[in-house]
Amino acid sequence: MEKKCNLANLKVGQSARVTKLNISNKQIKRHLLDMGITRGVKVTVKKIAPMGDPIDIELRDYELALRKADLEQIEIEVIKK
Repeated sequence: MEKKCNLANLKVGQSARVTKLNISNKQIKRHLLDMGITRGVKVTVKKIAPMGDPIDIELRDYELALRKADLEQIEIEVIKK
């Protein structure tokens, strides 16, 4: 059973597939696409900073730290709880 939410809602160890980028700023959207965050890619939360921002995710065999505000705009389907 898959649950839809945004990437900022995941906890450490959870995995999901990206379904949509709801980012209105074209520069930020292009930057995220260039870093490999595309529809269908599997992401796993590796670490969350003590204050909750940034969040370290793993995708395409590398790790990436992103601001929580950007992750809130990425829709996902949870595949591992």
